[in-house]
Amino acid sequence: MTAAENVCYTLINVPNDTEPPSEVSLKADLEKGEIKAKTEALKKVIIMILNGEKLPGLLMTIIRFVLPLQDHTIKKLLLVFWEIVPKTTPDGKLLQEMILVCDAYRKDLQHPNEFIRGSTLRFLCKLKESELLEPLMPAIRACLEHRHSYVRRNAVLAIYTIYRNFENLIPDAPELIHDFLVNEKDASCKRNAFMMLIHADQDRALDYLSTCIDQVHTFGDILQLVIVELIYKVCHANPSERARFIRCIYNLLQSSSPAVKYEAAGTLVTLSSAPTAIKAAAQCYIDLIIKESDNNVKLIVLDRLIELKEHPTHERVLQDLVMDILRVLSTPDLEVRKKTLQLALDLVSSRNVEELVIVLKKEVIKTNNVTEHEDTDKFRQLLVRTLHSCSVRFPDMAANVIPVLMEFLSDTNEAAAADVLEFVREAIQRFDNLRPLIIEKMLEVFHAIKTVKIYRGALWILGEYCSTKEDIQSVMTEVRRSLGEIPIVENEIKKEAGEGKPEEEVNAAPAAKLVTEMGTYVTQSALSSSRPSKKEEDRPPLRGFLMDGDFYVAASLATTLTKVALRYVAIVQDKKRQNSFVAESMLIMATILHLGKSSLPKKPITDDDVDRISLCLKVLSECSPLMNDIFNKECRKSLSHMLTVRLEEEKLSQKKESEKRNVLVQADDPISFMQLTAKNETSSKEDQFQLSLLAAMGTTLKKEANDPMASKLNKVTQLTGFSDPVYAEAYVHVNQYDIVLDVLVVNQTNDTLQNCTLELATLGDLKLVEKPSPLTLAPHDFANIKANVKVASTENGIIFGNIVYDVSGAASDRNCVVLSDIHIDIMDYIQPASCTDAEFRQMWAEFEWENKTHTTGSNTVGSNACDAHSLLVCPYNQALSGFCGFMAANLYARSIFGEDALANVSIEKPIHLGPDAPVNGHIRIRAKSQGMALSLGDKINLSQKKTSA
Repeated sequence: MTAAENVCYTLINVPNDTEPPSEVSLKADLEKGEIKAKTEALKKVIIMILNGEKLPGLLMTIIRFVLPLQDHTIKKLLLVFWEIVPKTTPDGKLLQEMILVCDAYRKDLQHPNEFIRGSTLRFLCKLKESELLEPLMPAIRACLEHRHSYVRRNAVLAIYTIYRNFENLIPDAPELIHDFLVNEKDASCKRNAFMMLIHADQDRALDYLSTCIDQVHTFGDILQLVIVELIYKVCHANPSERARFIRCIYNLLQSSSPAVKYEAAGTLVTLSSAPTAIKAAAQCYIDLIIKESDNNVKLIVLDRLIELKEHPTHERVLQDLVMDILRVLSTPDLEVRKKTLQLALDLVSSRNVEELVIVLKKEVIKTNNVTEHEDTDKFRQLLVRTLHSCSVRFPDMAANVIPVLMEFLSDTNEAAAADVLEFVREAIQRFDNLRPLIIEKMLEVFHAIKTVKIYRGALWILGEYCSTKEDIQSVMTEVRRSLGEIPIVENEIKKEAGEGKPEEEVNAAPAAKLVTEMGTYVTQSALSSSRPSKKEEDRPPLRGFLMDGDFYVAASLATTLTKVALRYVAIVQDKKRQNSFVAESMLIMATILHLGKSSLPKKPITDDDVDRISLCLKVLSECSPLMNDIFNKECRKSLSHMLTVRLEEEKLSQKKESEKRNVLVQADDPISFMQLTAKNETSSKEDQFQLSLLAAMGTTLKKEANDPMASKLNKVTQLTGFSDPVYAEAYVHVNQYDIVLDVLVVNQTNDTLQNCTLELATLGDLKLVEKPSPLTLAPHDFANIKANVKVASTENGIIFGNIVYDVSGAASDRNCVVLSDIHIDIMDYIQPASCTDAEFRQMWAEFEWENKTHTTGSNTVGSNACDAHSLLVCPYNQALSGFCGFMAANLYARSIFGEDALANVSIEKPIHLGPDAPVNGHIRIRAKSQGMALSLGDKINLSQKKTSA
């Protein structure tokens, strides 16, 4: 075996910028130096051997002058030294000197100090030479009876390792450990002994467990965890044993250790699908989520609950626990609350929806009394959406929910109020019986609405659905109350003049400042000066919006007044009242137009708003039947059509979800045999403990794409040429937060290469965790070097570097081979996600970096595409239905670091040019960081080039 292939457990990192000491100086320090000098010399020897030096001349020196010493630091270093030093001759025979070392081992195993005994026993676990272990067996057995638990538990580990590697040295190990286990009192010793029996002699482990199965709940948590693992493995291999141990698992659900409860619940679910077992496991998970303070633990256990819900037979059981699941909402973390609400919403049924709504209403009320926290608004928004979904799915609940949610329209948090408004709009359209209640509550809270967007939406709802004479008059009253005294311009000028006079009498100096250098009138300058904000606070809400220059709300008001006026004319027969109402509506529109054209508002009215208000004035002056139909019927038809389409989409998605979860077995389905199951096929029939261990070690094989060529070989990057003296290639393994480079280095020369070092550097938000250790490569030898690179953010990264080495016996300087660059693909960190239209627009406005890429002159969707729809895989098929030559779509994704990425696709394919016409358009990408925006743009450009090639 080469030096690189030798098994080595102890790794020591060392800076290689120091000059290695000579063998002569080391020998002198080891022979004649003080304890401190010998310690330092021994450390240097260890480091040199790890770096590939042989140093055979020092072995006898260390045996003679260092081995007899009783210093604890020296003894620890010697254990490392004996682990790494070559113990055999080139032909494979044991060195004669090792007999002396073996005697030293035996003495240390009989040492009165328990630390030396225990550390020696741990070291023996790493020995692979049976000739060295054979004389030590009596001493190892004796350590099982030592008074200290540290020695006893390490003795069990040593016996287990020796039995596994060299069974002939201690054939009675299982019997010996079983007897030890029966009489042992220490928890850690019992755990190690039981663990050995599980792997060495499972029948003995079961015999021991059957004798103490009623006392399992009194054991320590480390032993309980091993018992859970044994029960799982036994029942997994032999399902008939389930009845024997299921009661023990039930008892372990009551353990005081959270880890034991978690593993016992997971085991119970895999062993039994009975409703009582599922309920007990789910209840255990819920208790863990509530009692554990770590948010990561909460999220992991929540995921297990969600997995349970995915099983059709378990869903009914979990529906009875919805109220218990909602107790998790007491957690302040938003992500935990979000998952909990989604789970509760998935489990809601006609049996528990009433209780669910009561709890959610209480949570909504709680958020009003809590001091503002950064996540309070978002949690309130989540609650509103959940109540919305419950009301849509169970219309009987809407009457209970609407009065509570309507209070939010006056909330300062625009996001929650907007969700309430959307819910109210859908409810008032779908549920005719609730319209009087909604109109009544809307008129109650209308005057308290503080944000212009919500005010605008409320105006639209009132204008669209007020159908009685009393409601229409109430709307007009609320509008006049919110607008204040009219005409607005004259009233505002009077106000300013009225407030200016007392100030002149009290203090002449400030009054003089009101007159500008241009000789402007006092009344006009008062409007532009910075007065105390008292008059602004006294302004009615609508007038405040208009004075701030937001005239879009005025256009919405004009539409609302037109609708209610036309409806009023149809309801009331008295001509005088009709004319009075229409005239008042026209007066309000005219005074708003006058205000917009004056210099009083902060911003003048836009031409679009002027056109809209003017149109409404013209409609009211003529009152034609056609306009009446357009304003009072067509608008509602459009809303009804939109809500119908959305409802169909939701039903379709729910149907697909339910079909996905239904377990259907066809008569001709292939039978899967466990022994023939591929490693990358995970199912409930596999050993979950083994899967967890593989996941922790990072060796879990993911299911590759349908491409049969997709394999590990496709991720190999060639770093040097075949004619270079050192050939190197790397396998790039991308984990969630780091990248592992497994570099194969091959010496293609006839020389020995010393201090062969892989030197790496990074570009982008990547950071090299540790410098790879240097190697010594024999002629035509090869070795694998692993390097870890930490990833901090989502952007394209580049790893570059070189390999430097010295040629043994050559007097020349260090040689260098430059490596090719390794490009890290950003798509390894991007995951699909979803967001609402409102969230998309908010993020689009907030994000600073934009990258615009053009798709011109090439058919990016392939020659067989008849339209632009093929560019996207869209979950909403109805959005892509029909045949047209253009498409606009908003896309959203999220990185594993929590960074958001937005894209707006606007592409066109001219139909008149035929099916082979090129796709033209652009894709805008927005992100919070520049690196992410640029990297995604580069990725899109690259994919276009590949497709068009």
